[in-house]
Amino acid sequence: MAKSKFEYVRLFEADDRCLPNTWIVVRVDGKGFHKFSTEHEYEKPNDIKALSLMNRAATSVMEEFKDVCLAYGQSDEYSFVFRKETQAYSRRSAKLSTNVCSLFTSAFVYYWNEYFPTSKPRYPPVFDGRTVLYPSNQNIRDYLSWRQADCHINNLYNTTFWTLILKGGLTPAEAESKLKGTLSGDKNEILFSQFGINYNTEPEMLRKGTVLVRRKVPVALPNGGTREKSQIVQEHVDIIGDEFWNTNSHLLTVT
Repeated sequence: MAKSKFEYVRLFEADDRCLPNTWIVVRVDGKGFHKFSTEHEYEKPNDIKALSLMNRAATSVMEEFKDVCLAYGQSDEYSFVFRKETQAYSRRSAKLSTNVCSLFTSAFVYYWNEYFPTSKPRYPPVFDGRTVLYPSNQNIRDYLSWRQADCHINNLYNTTFWTLILKGGLTPAEAESKLKGTLSGDKNEILFSQFGINYNTEPEMLRKGTVLVRRKVPVALPNGGTREKSQIVQEHVDIIGDEFWNTNSHLLTVT
């Protein structure tokens, strides 16, 4: 590009490169999705189609950004974990968050009709994005544990809240009042004793969220043989304990 006297304005751009040798997490989060889910008639307490659409949009992000080794999603949010050594966009925070967020949002709209074939978005969905750094392996594990614990807490509350309304005949205000100050055990007891619902048998995607990881899996060849190929695998498993990390030790290893 030819130089001009106006080029000095580039000096006002802040250097927002992320620290080296740190895990980079870009989290996208739905803006005003309580209203969005209501106006688009999401099923309560959970809409499997909507959650599956979120998973599809997240898969699109992982297909584009090869340095995302793991993604975790629940409700209207998704966290994308970039490897410590990534040099994507020169580790510029704004570039990473805006590209991930815009791709996720556009994929959400692009694939909408696959999951909601009889309707179309009444207005554009909005997701915000932020970039957060975590220096150690324990930090990144604790971050993901925090998000999965949040999934459990919110889903148990929402399941009980909407069961009281849809099956118990309470108003939203009455259901909220009944649940005020209750612990997890209290909510489980309400579900089981009043409605015969064992929360532990609810679908794992609802209770644990969704984990997307890259893993080598055998793929059939035209000649009848197989070969291993890296693919994005979707799971609904516990990521707070050690079992997941022992099975997927490659995730925390610098390549």
